[in-house]
Amino acid sequence: MLAQTLKQSFDHYFEAPIEAWLEFAEFCEPIRFKKDEVIKAQGTAERYFYFIIEGSAGVFLWKNHNFVCLDFALEKSACCDYMSLLTGESTELEIVALEKSEMIRMPRAEFHRLGQKSVGRVIMQMTAEASFIEKQQQQIELLTKNAEERYHILQKRFPGIELRIAQKHIASYLGITPQSLSRLRKLQA
Repeated sequence: MLAQTLKQSFDHYFEAPIEAWLEFAEFCEPIRFKKDEVIKAQGTAERYFYFIIEGSAGVFLWKNHNFVCLDFALEKSACCDYMSLLTGESTELEIVALEKSEMIRMPRAEFHRLGQKSVGRVIMQMTAEASFIEKQQQQIELLTKNAEERYHILQKRFPGIELRIAQKHIASYLGITPQSLSRLRKLQA
């Protein structure tokens, strides 16, 4: 079942055979997080690659006495401090469960060991490339779109996100105040 979920989630990046996902799943263990539980603390190195079965997580960076939300991850997607996972070095990124979440995790060493195999290497490369494209698109939108346009894009990317994620996190992600987000939401109603 887990292997099939992984396959379906990653098929739009790369259609690996189910056997690759069966092997991938063997290296994983289930874990649950409470809402607002820190998954990876700032100033630490990432120890796991996570995949969200149910729930959501946010990537945060401390800036000017406040955490800024850089990204969201919802069910059927990977979630981790990928830069730290690859380098083994600590970063200032913090990963937090934004709602009660069920995930699987793979230890960093197993993640790298799996990447030594041909299918694992392709899966990792395709996932990294897709992540890079998403982050580039996010940066372009931040520089070329206004807050209302970015909010519509966010809603399209994550339907119903406003019902699941705190307004302060959505506002932070959009680069606006919670009050400005509230005004945007009223304009939509």
